[in-house]
Amino acid sequence: MNIPLLEIVGAGKRFKRGILGRDATTALDDVSLSVPEAPPQIIAIAGESGSGKTTLARLLLGIERPTMGVVRYRGQDMRALSRETRRRLRRDVQPIFQDPFEAYNPFYRVGHVMMMPALRLGLARTRVDAAAMIAGAVEQVGLRPGEILGRYPHELSGGQRQRLMMARALLVRPRVIVADEPVSMVDASLRATMLEGLRELHRSHGISIVYVTHDLTTAFQIADKIVILFGGRVVETGGAEATISTPRHPYTRLLIDSIPRVELDRRWADTPLAQQPRGEPPAPGGCNFAARCTAVMPRCGREPPPLVALAEGRFVRCFLAGDAARLPARESCGVR
Repeated sequence: MNIPLLEIVGAGKRFKRGILGRDATTALDDVSLSVPEAPPQIIAIAGESGSGKTTLARLLLGIERPTMGVVRYRGQDMRALSRETRRRLRRDVQPIFQDPFEAYNPFYRVGHVMMMPALRLGLARTRVDAAAMIAGAVEQVGLRPGEILGRYPHELSGGQRQRLMMARALLVRPRVIVADEPVSMVDASLRATMLEGLRELHRSHGISIVYVTHDLTTAFQIADKIVILFGGRVVETGGAEATISTPRHPYTRLLIDSIPRVELDRRWADTPLAQQPRGEPPAPGGCNFAARCTAVMPRCGREPPPLVALAEGRFVRCFLAGDAARLPARESCGVR
């Protein structure tokens, strides 16, 4: 059996709140996800704000540790990696953050952000070799090295900073890029360019991409597989086209119905998200979407819905998913 490059198994993450840390917020609840070594895939993690998308991305990057469950890199628990293996992880798995400004030191020119990984990860023997590699990576994302690398972060636009992060990832030649809302801070004219840039990295360099987004339209355009998160749980997953064209979970249908359309006589208050009830959360153990579901049943507040296996590798966490066989084992689908 092939060992995934990255794997999350039964992971949960709770953040303590309050002065004494007695209260806690659950960001993720029993989530599993695998990114295979080959073939490379584009996996979209979609959901509204607060659904746990960024926490899941930070677990994959090794920035956060799970409260329960395990995160593995090439079959090894990330909490027990040797120094050399952790260095390899940093090269194999690269981030692109939502706000690239936070990744830059304002006291250094942006070329410094590129030079450090080139030298510390052993990509180049000398600074001259590293400078040549950096210039090539910057050109591949549509920027001019002579105009960009000598500037400070605040002198660049958000789109330029974001593309520099793509160039930094390309420079390292990773196996996986974890892109957390990479186009949320750029205008529409640049959004398509950056999405095509990610797809080109995938096609030309064989890089898998975990694309974190709240926008199902871009997820549909770029992804092979879509994972829908709500309240820290995976509620639906499957191929992008099948999931968007025939959604099986009420929340997925809600997200799709809420995509803006050009209807001049339609008011915002008429959109599905605006009409959703905002009731109290269900009792512990029930469906966490019950308070907002228009098809809620009494059992939804009492029992946790199972993860149901459908045809063609699709999985749905809902009592309405039909009489399909229940998932026999967590590892069999790669996502839970």
